[in-house]
Amino acid sequence: MFSKQPTDDSVKPAFTDAAACSAWLGQLQLTNLTQAQSTLRKQLDDLNRYPLSGAERFQILELLRETVAMVQGNFARKLGGKKLPLSEDEFAPLFALSELWQSMLNGYLRCLHTVADEAQPAAHTALLCERTLLHASLQIDDFVQAGCEPASKLWLQLHAIFAHAEKLGVHKDAVADELYQPGVPVSCSTLYAATLLVHHARLTGISRSQSQIATRWLCQWSEALSVELRCSVSKQDAPPLAVDLTLAQGLMPLAQARQQNSVRYLAMVPLSKMIRVKTILLQQGKTPAEIDLGNDMSGKDCIELLNKLHAYWCESREPSLADTPRPCPSDLFCIGMDQIYAQISGKPYKPPKDASKSSQEAQRQIETFGRVLNNTGKHATKNLGFVPEEWLIEEDSLLRGRFLRLNKEGERLGQHQLISVFPPNSTNHKAAIIDMVRLTQHGQLYIAVHYFPGQPQAVIARGNTDNDMLKSGATAALLLPALEKLRIPASLVLPRDWFSPGRKLELNLPNNTKQNVVLGFSVEKGVDCERVSYKLA
Repeated sequence: MFSKQPTDDSVKPAFTDAAACSAWLGQLQLTNLTQAQSTLRKQLDDLNRYPLSGAERFQILELLRETVAMVQGNFARKLGGKKLPLSEDEFAPLFALSELWQSMLNGYLRCLHTVADEAQPAAHTALLCERTLLHASLQIDDFVQAGCEPASKLWLQLHAIFAHAEKLGVHKDAVADELYQPGVPVSCSTLYAATLLVHHARLTGISRSQSQIATRWLCQWSEALSVELRCSVSKQDAPPLAVDLTLAQGLMPLAQARQQNSVRYLAMVPLSKMIRVKTILLQQGKTPAEIDLGNDMSGKDCIELLNKLHAYWCESREPSLADTPRPCPSDLFCIGMDQIYAQISGKPYKPPKDASKSSQEAQRQIETFGRVLNNTGKHATKNLGFVPEEWLIEEDSLLRGRFLRLNKEGERLGQHQLISVFPPNSTNHKAAIIDMVRLTQHGQLYIAVHYFPGQPQAVIARGNTDNDMLKSGATAALLLPALEKLRIPASLVLPRDWFSPGRKLELNLPNNTKQNVVLGFSVEKGVDCERVSYKLA
């Protein structure tokens, strides 16, 4: 990986010194992000092939960093909110992000090759190692934020760069990086540990902004982070985590680590104490700013994030199915309102007949099922394409669940999507909203959900409106009964764009009776549904 690639003086980059680079950046068009990213990458790749002194190359790269970071940050937004697995077209931006970071990394790596030849001081060597490791880390981060596991080569690259800094003896030397962590010197050891830990916390479902906040906290808590050759274990303390520099993966529990020279350990006791102290101070009324947690989140949100991070970093837990697939019991999943309705009711949803739309409905049925359905509605849901998916159970409590899709094939899923979960050979459904979706290294989807209260019943809701923002007519819906002992009132789960306070709807109940209701307030919104309160009209 660190073999020195030959240069080619026939290459003609747009700039070959810092002054020319500065002038070139001044005229670079940034209105088209895709074009700007492509242009930056081409010029960097040409520059990386062109013979230059290490000092000149370093100055140019430092000039380019801010523009590259700005373009990459804006470009990464294209991946926000995408369902998984990504399509080929959606994966292209992620690949483009990774390739531009790689071009920057290759440039700093060329500078590292010249360190011995140009007799650079250790401080400059530490700086180059930090810059190189940072761009390897940014590649890992972008995959994590897209919900995908980093490619094997990215893990091996990250480990190799850290091992190189360790071999040079500069891995613990902190250097200034105002673009990455303003005002906080960062060492390769701290950066490497932070990258590993933030990836390890991906299954908490933290957002991109929360990941950035967690990274900043970790860099500030450098005294609580160390990557060591040995570790000690005490029964009552947070167990160490391990990473093998020869394996294409991140952190693992200590029990899974092999006894080899390639294994490094993160002692989690100092970090556990740091997190607990910060949490207690927040609970006592301190503001986040007063205890160096910044102004990005409220005290309550900081406590919630700290608790999540502590659970995944510092508490003993069985390895997740996302990291360690194993035989487990399974549940069945229905995805989306129509499929949930069909599974619960035993028949597909059919809107009330409308003579003016009968021919359109017949055509839709022919396109979907290959024939016009008869009027009974009693069809085997499997024959109509409503086949539930099988998912392995990691956790299934009263309020929450975590699952791994048994197969790689199936519907694409995204956050805040409606599903129902039920055991095989059972009709006891639980309606849920997806809190987190991740694609594992084995190509399976892993999700975390929270459940709506009560066992859902399939109903048909009807209502008309003059409001162009609302849908009218009829729709499949779910009725959640009241849980008297828990003082939870009944509620409705409607498709999006059906709710308005005070709206009147008629419900067709499972027993074929009708009930008129008036909608109250929105309890919770998903991307394809909305849970709302109601009262009898």
